[in-house]
Amino acid sequence: MTPRNSILMPVLGLALLFGGAAEGAAVVKKKKKTKGATPMAMTLTSPSFAHNAKIPSRHTCDGEDLSPAFAWSGAPKGAKSFAIINDDPDASSGAWVHWILWNIPGDTTSLGENLPRSETLPNGAVQGLCWGVDDGDRVGYWGPCPPSGTHRYFFKLYALDTVLKLPARTLKAGLEAAMKGHILSEATLIGLYSRSR
Repeated sequence: MTPRNSILMPVLGLALLFGGAAEGAAVVKKKKKTKGATPMAMTLTSPSFAHNAKIPSRHTCDGEDLSPAFAWSGAPKGAKSFAIINDDPDASSGAWVHWILWNIPGDTTSLGENLPRSETLPNGAVQGLCWGVDDGDRVGYWGPCPPSGTHRYFFKLYALDTVLKLPARTLKAGLEAAMKGHILSEATLIGLYSRSR
């Protein structure tokens, strides 16, 4: 072996050693990135308003008071049904309930606008009583109607691992109790509204 080769061989050996280690690290990093990927979070949107934006008057007591349309994605596998609770935490007497419905079929990914104010919807979903804090006397969606100022309206979607055995006209507290232990995921869309006077 020439003196030159005796110098080059250790250098080449080190290059191969570190080069191989670098290549192995890249593979491990790639595997780490793809292994056990985090599931996509469930999201709730509406074509009528963006998150933390104003709700159009047609969905309020100042307009036609139509229920908004909704779409969702990222529901977990195993979801047998969905439920929605819509309330106003800024009401002076407590979280004022504007809408509750449950047993939306598990393969559903959207709701159309202007759902009927009936106890049962065409897709099999069931609606409860609203228009109060701890009680209610109205079925279906009843939109924002704040007495003063800007209020926030929370539309909360729940993915459940079961179909609930609840009678129509159940109150919010009854729905929440029935959902306990069955919620796989949830998503919230917040709309804002203040009345022009």
